[in-house]
Amino acid sequence: MNTPLPDWLEAFRARLGAEVVETHISWLLLTEAFAWKLKKPITLPFLDYGTAARRRHFCEEELRLNQRFAPELYLGLEAVDDTGEWAVKMRRFPESERLDHVCARGELTPAQLSGLAEVVVAFHDAAAVAGPETPFGEPEQVRDAALENFTELFVLLPAASPRLSCLERWTQEEYARIRPALAARKAAGRVRECHGDLHLGNLVMAEGRVLPFDCIEFNDDFRWIDVASELAFTYMDLLDHRRPDLAAWLLNEWLAGSGDFEAVPVLRFYAVYKAMVRAKVAGIGGNALVAERYLQLAETIAAPPPARLTITFGLSGSGKTTASAKLLRADPSATTLRLRSDVERKRLFGLAPLARSQTRIDGSIYTADSTRRTYARLVEATGLMLDAGWSVVVDAAFLKRSERDNFRALAARRGVRFAILACAAPVSELQRRLQARRGDASEATVEVLEKQLGWIEPLGSDEPERVIPPA
Repeated sequence: MNTPLPDWLEAFRARLGAEVVETHISWLLLTEAFAWKLKKPITLPFLDYGTAARRRHFCEEELRLNQRFAPELYLGLEAVDDTGEWAVKMRRFPESERLDHVCARGELTPAQLSGLAEVVVAFHDAAAVAGPETPFGEPEQVRDAALENFTELFVLLPAASPRLSCLERWTQEEYARIRPALAARKAAGRVRECHGDLHLGNLVMAEGRVLPFDCIEFNDDFRWIDVASELAFTYMDLLDHRRPDLAAWLLNEWLAGSGDFEAVPVLRFYAVYKAMVRAKVAGIGGNALVAERYLQLAETIAAPPPARLTITFGLSGSGKTTASAKLLRADPSATTLRLRSDVERKRLFGLAPLARSQTRIDGSIYTADSTRRTYARLVEATGLMLDAGWSVVVDAAFLKRSERDNFRALAARRGVRFAILACAAPVSELQRRLQARRGDASEATVEVLEKQLGWIEPLGSDEPERVIPPA
């Protein structure tokens, strides 16, 4: 794509001494330190840059929207000349630091994705909420957008019609199943003014943290979406990059940070939808092989393995959190979700995972009633996830037989396989770990460990056959 530049743009380019990169809808002028983004004077079914006034408006929107999460990248607007053309001025960053490139090099880490999850949770919490009077996120709008992909794909990929028919049928059936959840999420304020295009190519490492950039400014329908749809795009993209371990990690960190477990029933629908969007884009671009890859990914997401329920068992410091993290990251389908009692206990009291409760072990957050409420919340959330077809690992001490039996019965009611991930270490090693622990949701101390040693109920004679050892 190398169309001749308009005279006004060529003059601006020459004044800057910039190179030009052209996309379907924009021109980018690049110097060593900065980039200027200009809208092309075009009108398409999904955008209208047809007048100078509209182009300026969308430059203003691009600046406003992206400064919500990347103010250090989006510097301001600059007049190109006196004809009314404007550009968005950005600080340039190394392309090699985009997360798609970082991931392709095998350098993307769980810690970086934990940071991304934190950024996304904070961004979503502050984002504007779609009011009940708006069409955004209404179940019928979500359905129509998903089915529209198939209308176009049947024309773009006629050889794939049988597979497309199966995926279209799955989409219709899954929509019918989750329609009440979609409506409930709109009513609960989960539809917000999001980024709208949160794949790895629109995320960059900058000064040690992950920054989103280049959100969708040209179409409200693409941006005002369920926060679960936003996260599902990044999850799907990590799967496409053949990193199910990182996809699972990001999803779990987002759920742990947001507490939005009601997103779980709709996540699979949105992940398939995003894969179909990418298949359509590839088809429009004439890349049938890439489109085929996304179809295959959509089929895989739509047919997860049977769900299972695993609980941990062990004293404080025995490695339950480490072992459960390895378990979820070892799932090749990235369909295992984790619940941590330490995190959910704090959430019940309005505390962030790493916040200190500032209470004694017999204080408000650690009373018998608090523990009972915590396990009740874990049962509730686990049932929600299992019902949605996701596997669950519950990271808690489970020192009481009754606590283990409750989850064993839950698995039996849902008809899923049940296992116990048993963790152990010598008492001296447990004491050493607890004294050295920093930066974790758990507040267990050596004092806690001593109390646990007095009330632990060892696995019964009918439990060891269900035990799996830590990896």
